[in-house]
Order: sequence, then structure tokens, then C-alpha cells
Amino acid sequence: MSQYFQVHPDNPQRRLLRQSVDILGRDGVIAYPSDSAYALGCRVGNKQGADRIRQLRRLPPEHNFTLVCRDLSELATYAKVDNDVFRLLKTHTPGPYTFLLTATKEVPRRLVHPKRKTIGIRVPDHRIVQALLEEMGEPLMSVSLILPGEDAPMNDPVEIRTQLEHQLDLVIDGGTCPAVPTTVVDLSERPRILRYGGGDPTPFEALTDE
Repeated sequence: MSQYFQVHPDNPQRRLLRQSVDILGRDGVIAYPSDSAYALGCRVGNKQGADRIRQLRRLPPEHNFTLVCRDLSELATYAKVDNDVFRLLKTHTPGPYTFLLTATKEVPRRLVHPKRKTIGIRVPDHRIVQALLEEMGEPLMSVSLILPGEDAPMNDPVEIRTQLEHQLDLVIDGGTCPAVPTTVVDLSERPRILRYGGGDPTPFEALTDE
């Protein structure tokens, strides 16, 4: 049965964040709020956690995991970007976007798209996630919390607890979130919008028309 922490959305309790990081450090899988919807997450090195997330979501092997980062300071460690792409990312982060970028060799192969060698990068605009990442000191490996057979992500922590309490180690209740996934933009080659969601697609639609 999962633990359930009610975390203040504007002033997250440091004690609960430390306990959350401790659960992640013991190879836990958590559900947490963001600026788009709730998501599933575990440490980057947690292979068992990644497998549990794949099973829970019934994800195909080619599904991109996302590295949720506090800011762009660690970007070069995990993704290859030129100056133009970096400026684009800087302009549109933090926010409800997921950017697909060419992964570096630092990213475990199991997290990378098997054919295209890409990894998702996301910098959410959400106080709880930002504080959790600060406490962790590293990115969080993550996917949106969309249950098999559903189109929309989950956004109610009480419902998440009811449905998934035996499959997760922790549910962080930060209140309800928008039930809208991120806008996904592929910047690994020519810019392409792969999914429309919470982020304004207009700046990237202009690039796809060039």
C-alpha cells in the first residue's frame, strides 16, 4: 500500500519532501503533481521502477521516457543541443512542454527510443516538483499518468490513491491539476509537434512551416 503525503502547493513541507526523496532512493515509484497533470516517476538509475511504470502504463518499447529537470543546467549531460535549440528551450521553460532531443551516452539505453535515440526533457512550472527536484539533486525519470485505455491523464490525487495504492510507493497530493498532457515537440532534427497539450504550440508551428 502506498504512502500518501498532502503537500502544500505553494509552500511544500521540507520534511515531506525529504521523505519523498528517501522513498525514491529506495527504488520507489511515485505519483506526483505537475503543471499539466499527475505523472509517474522514479530515479534515473531505478531499472525495476522503470519496468514497473512500463507495466502499469502498458507502454511499448519505443515509448520515450522523460527526464524531469529543475532547470536546463544539466541539459548537456543528457541531451545534445546546439545554440539555437538551447535558446529555444530557455525561452519556453519552465512550462507544460516535453522536448524530444538526441540523447547522450549518459542516458541509460533502456530509457532511450530504440531507433531514434531520443530522450524527453521537461522543466515543469510547478512549485512542488521544483522543490522535490531541488531536494533530490538529480532529474526524475517520468511519464504522464495516463491509465491503459484512457486518453486523458489523471489529475485527482484521491482517485489516484484509490486506483493505484497497491501499485505505487507514494502518492504526493498537491491538489488537482489540469487534466491536460504536455505539448510534445521533437527538436532532435527538424522541429515537429508530436502532441498538442497544455503548452502554446504557436512558436513551434512557425518553425515547422519554415
